[in-house]
Amino acid sequence: MNFHYDKETDSLYIELSSKPGFDAEEVAEGVVVDYDKDGHIVGLDIEHASKNFNLNNIHIEGFAPSVDVQAL
Repeated sequence: MNFHYDKETDSLYIELSSKPGFDAEEVAEGVVVDYDKDGHIVGLDIEHASKNFNLNNIHIEGFAPSVDVQAL
């Protein structure tokens, strides 16, 4: 899983799979779900991310992930 933040557009893309997106659906205002050709979710695109979420505080619970943090 990868998180990609674009400062210029203030969008956060959460990549759940390395499979390419085939279709997309806006499920809520500013939230787009990307699907692969088999209909599985491969990513989430969130517009105006910093206005809706505190991007400086990401908490992952339940496992010890490998973390690679790059400055925004």
